[in-house]
Amino acid sequence: MSTTSSTSTPLLQVKALVKRFGGLTATDHATLDVMPGEIHALIGPNGAGKTTLIHQLSGTLAPDTGDIVFDGQSLIALPMHARVHRGLVRSYQITSIFKRLSVLDNLALAVQARSGSSLRFWARARAEAQRYAEAAEVAQRVGLGPLLGRTAGGLSHGEQRQLEVGLALATQPRLLLLDEPMAGMGPDESERMVNLLLGLRGDMTLLLVEHDMDAVFRLADTISALVFGRVVASGTPAQIRQNADVRRAYLGDDMEHAA
Repeated sequence: MSTTSSTSTPLLQVKALVKRFGGLTATDHATLDVMPGEIHALIGPNGAGKTTLIHQLSGTLAPDTGDIVFDGQSLIALPMHARVHRGLVRSYQITSIFKRLSVLDNLALAVQARSGSSLRFWARARAEAQRYAEAAEVAQRVGLGPLLGRTAGGLSHGEQRQLEVGLALATQPRLLLLDEPMAGMGPDESERMVNLLLGLRGDMTLLLVEHDMDAVFRLADTISALVFGRVVASGTPAQIRQNADVRRAYLGDDMEHAA
């Protein structure tokens, strides 16, 4: 485990989660701890059950058995919106934004949703200067400050992913679930996203699913490897790099090139 995790109680505890789809076991007693303030990466081959696990943590899917404990309380009975209010927020693998609205309006809606106020009319939202000021601060944090008036649908793919992270940040998460934030990005866009996520370290906890191994080894304090729905190893990047089970199941020669 990372040095930060040895002195803390886990913020998130995943306890023996099982999810089956007919004869397929997507998560097989998956168990892991995520420590406060760390960037925790979840890796594994395609079909390992990573996204299914994230679905269960966010509340999109209900596990068949097992428990999810967040800040000492079970989340199993809570729907997604209640988990968001507790501070567990998911950013989706497929970009989910309001493409016809501006960057600022997208973020203002996320701030508005967090506050629990009415979503009835855009004009009313625009009149609330504090909400828009907060949205502008989030835009600046994710590197979109100069693009506040840009229609979201006109952003590049990487900028849309930055906006998606901003939407999640506007809800003020304690734990942010990120499902392949670098998916479909070129090298420059990936570098911007890595720097964005590094800038969040310590301000919140991140649980990251990502196939870009260079990014994983740059970002993660702790890495857990999922194979056939079961966590086969958890440890520091150096420990995972040397783990024989992980190398056989997934990383192979890529480990020689991981930074």
